[in-house]
Amino acid sequence: MALLVGHQAPAFKGMAVVGGNADLLGENNAYKEISLDDYKGKWVVLFFYPLDFTFVCPTEIEEFGKNYDRFKALNCEVIACSTDSKNSHLAWRHHQPGLKNLPYPMLADLTREISKNYEIYKEEKGYAIRGLYVIDPDGILQYAVIHPEDVGRNSNEVLRVIQALQTGEKTACNWEPGQNTLG
Repeated sequence: MALLVGHQAPAFKGMAVVGGNADLLGENNAYKEISLDDYKGKWVVLFFYPLDFTFVCPTEIEEFGKNYDRFKALNCEVIACSTDSKNSHLAWRHHQPGLKNLPYPMLADLTREISKNYEIYKEEKGYAIRGLYVIDPDGILQYAVIHPEDVGRNSNEVLRVIQALQTGEKTACNWEPGQNTLG
């Protein structure tokens, strides 16, 4: 079955490194199981990235963290996901200064099941490529975009798309919040 905008988003469940100061997170309080069901009634940005300890990935993960309050103001939660383990996520957060205070969870997809369900698992590499999905409060997939591994995403554009979706109206090309919709 194809993953299509306007259809139910695939359910997911897995262990994540929770947000907060990585230096204060010990193994007993660093990990939490999360699922799509935990976010009912909220918008969700679920984005996949190839691997921990890489070059492009921390730039976008940090940027989504810098804009996290703006997402929260839109009743939206952010979740990063890769095929790395929860332990790798935590180690990377300790190692990478811009990830130390990441306010949102990093989901571990060690089984690759979530990546496969979202149709962005790259079998020959053994990891997920840069897929980003916006899921509405009813669990319906409203936006999907896939980037090549070497090109980071723009969190401001994702915010703009969510704001456009939340108008419930048609929005023109290059629409910006505050502008008229097409009705």
